[in-house]
Amino acid sequence: MGTSRNAPQEESEDGARGAAAGLAAAGVHGTALTWVDNAGITRVKAVPAGRLAEAAERGVGMSPVFDVYLVDDSATTSPHIGGPDGDLRLRPDLDRLTVLAAQPGWAWAPVNRYEQDGTPYAACQRQFAARMAGRARDEQGIELRMGFETEWTVVRGRLPQAGAELDYPVTGPAYGMTRVVELSDYLRDILEALAAQGVEVLQIHPEYSPGQFELSVAPSGPVGAADLAVLVRETVRAVSVRHGLTASFAPVVEPGGVGNGGHLHLSLWRDGRNLCEGGEGPFGMTREAEAFLAGVLRELPALLAIGAPTPASYLRLRPSRWAGAYHCWGLEARETALRFVAAAPGVSGAANAEVKCMDAAANPYLVTGAVLAAGLAGMADPAPLPPPASGDPALTGTQRRLPTSLPVALGRFERSAVLREALGEPLFGAVAAVRRAESELFEGATPLEIAAATRGRY
Repeated sequence: MGTSRNAPQEESEDGARGAAAGLAAAGVHGTALTWVDNAGITRVKAVPAGRLAEAAERGVGMSPVFDVYLVDDSATTSPHIGGPDGDLRLRPDLDRLTVLAAQPGWAWAPVNRYEQDGTPYAACQRQFAARMAGRARDEQGIELRMGFETEWTVVRGRLPQAGAELDYPVTGPAYGMTRVVELSDYLRDILEALAAQGVEVLQIHPEYSPGQFELSVAPSGPVGAADLAVLVRETVRAVSVRHGLTASFAPVVEPGGVGNGGHLHLSLWRDGRNLCEGGEGPFGMTREAEAFLAGVLRELPALLAIGAPTPASYLRLRPSRWAGAYHCWGLEARETALRFVAAAPGVSGAANAEVKCMDAAANPYLVTGAVLAAGLAGMADPAPLPPPASGDPALTGTQRRLPTSLPVALGRFERSAVLREALGEPLFGAVAAVRRAESELFEGATPLEIAAATRGRY
């Protein structure tokens, strides 16, 4: 006698088959299934559209060793992860399945990673972010709305080797309309592709450095914000290729200039109310929001090992460049690592905080999850924020710098009981091992050599 499947499994399998059929009807032939490793590289396995249902039901095999891969595709090892043994199952989240407008015939979905027996993989960064979001809901009754700013630099053709001159396709000034005119077709195609994919763009504009642009999207939950960071980046990359351009999201493309950040905006919500406004705390934030932000501020030196994860990050994290190099916070203070944006008069729900010291070499799932962990630790042990900073700390000399190198940030990370407990030993150990190995990889390298070695990897 045969056994019947349970209803949830049946519905899941029916949904997967329906999604696969929908892709075929849309002319999609392949689906890119992505995750982001601890070096911040988006890795992929792709399946034909007809096999998507099987991939969702059974998973796609992949080695766990990529959690200890470095930016140059070499590998290290860690106490729990490393070596050629073992296998995982990549299972796409079909709720995030997206037909890619800039890659005709392709779709995309992020994956969660599982052990062969179906149990969650302890070092899955996406499930870590989801776990922290669940903790916020269960422990504090709050949800986080988050969103990443995406900054990139675009050049003609391929990125050259160290010492060669970069060929920027624009000549206009920083924030100048000239750049929009020079690349209007390119920027229009980015907006068109993202709109076709259901991504709500808030703004797009030229940034400070040559060939640099920034794009921000509407906020989402912690996992959704990280998913969007990946989708936006790969959409920009695809549109760039179609225009004969190369987009780099690396912390620095040329040393000495203003680099590409990956700033994280966040707000806390409960029962439809934004806790970053309408309260008795500094600049109208509630005491709960203040405690959360105080927790983030307290952990920032350790969080740098998550959000500024490569030696190249510390070429960007310099004073007087709006990079957030100082361990302080302030109202609309662009030189502080933590910037608070108060609600404008007559505009409710818009108040938020911005973590400025992070860049796009970071794994966005680790960023959202780790910032959440730090904030929740602050709420569990509430303390007021210190007095806010203003002006440029490089001129006033009144604020402390954040760690100025990856080894220093790694030391703070390894001493963080908050992040160790939240990440769990397998993921915590893998992150630390990758940071240590990349510090050694670039030991003695010049800024130009570091920039050239990493600008084509992100």
